[in-house]
Amino acid sequence: MSEIKSQLPVLVSGGGIGGLAAALALVRQGFQVQVFEQAPEIGEIGAGIQLGPNAFHAFDALGVGEKARGRAVYTDYMVMHDALDESLVGKIETGEAFRQRFGNPYAVIHRVDVHKSLLEGAVETGRVEFFTNTRIESIEQDEASKTVIAIDQNGKRWTGQALIGADGGKSVVRAQYVNDPPRVTGHVVYRAVVDKADFPDDLKWNAASLWAGPKCHLVHYPLRGGEQYNVVVTFHSREQEQWGVTDGSKEEVESYFQGICPKARQLIELPKTWKRWATADREPIPNWVFGRATILGDAAHPTTQYMAQGACMAMEDAVTLGEALRVSNNDWDAALQLYQKNRIARTGRIVLSGREMGRLYHAAGVERLIRNSLWKGRSQERFYDAIEWLYGWNVNNCLQQG
Repeated sequence: MSEIKSQLPVLVSGGGIGGLAAALALVRQGFQVQVFEQAPEIGEIGAGIQLGPNAFHAFDALGVGEKARGRAVYTDYMVMHDALDESLVGKIETGEAFRQRFGNPYAVIHRVDVHKSLLEGAVETGRVEFFTNTRIESIEQDEASKTVIAIDQNGKRWTGQALIGADGGKSVVRAQYVNDPPRVTGHVVYRAVVDKADFPDDLKWNAASLWAGPKCHLVHYPLRGGEQYNVVVTFHSREQEQWGVTDGSKEEVESYFQGICPKARQLIELPKTWKRWATADREPIPNWVFGRATILGDAAHPTTQYMAQGACMAMEDAVTLGEALRVSNNDWDAALQLYQKNRIARTGRIVLSGREMGRLYHAAGVERLIRNSLWKGRSQERFYDAIEWLYGWNVNNCLQQG
């Protein structure tokens, strides 16, 4: 690597969870990083997310494990009930045996707190520059000098030794190099956060809890030390949906949950305001590397929420990219190929598994009866065996996934 080129930063398009995780991974390999965020400030919106043991392995590898742990709520179990008759469908205990098996806990956390942990870590390095109100709109590459030029909405040109497209599900980087259409699911997600005082006592479980109904489901779990609760409801829309986020209405939510049991139905009476997400994913693709540019997180593998792995996969991507650079002695061509090789199948499995989990959650008729019988009598060890592929990931095996 020439001395001049080695002094160039790595460019990261997007200042969300994936972009910040990428910045931390790159700094740990000795790079200077420039992060470009189209919003007026580096921040995050949304509500709660779930963190599997793989997420904590990623936090640790990125150097922010203690920050994230201090902001998470550690659950006792994950549980699914039938939303029609309240029957128990399945329960996975996430206590000491779970931690021993996977080396880390299961937790729930506000998305803002994940972002804050990563941002604090990035700022503390002193090697990450942030540029807000800056939307990267196109990319050029100079084959001779092996540099990447990112061009923003004002025509300003930024030069780096590589570019990481962490610019979300509607990624500009992916659009330039792949330009594949989204797959709008027709599933609508409403999310809200409710204060503890307003949350029903008979649902104050220290658990990631799901109520599965015909063409719908509801989720709830504690946040911020149990002072708040995350509430998520999902349904199959009657309308022709367009991918995006809008304000929601209580009346629309109520219209989709007429048949569910009173205990679960309490959830939709709680929020004072709702945000409405019309969801989409994309088909998994076999190539994420375009010269000295690559994609990461939702830009690489936008998925539905049913596996609860969106943020986790973005952080895994970042850790794997960093490890690929480490073992390749920061040779970008070799590292990007290694990164891609170890992420394509794993993240593709998340996308496709998400679709199947959505079908399972929303089963009706005989399919509902089959779903309700799937896990009867299953031991905790058998549950753990079934999720080993997902939660067994860590920095030591991240380059053994391809």
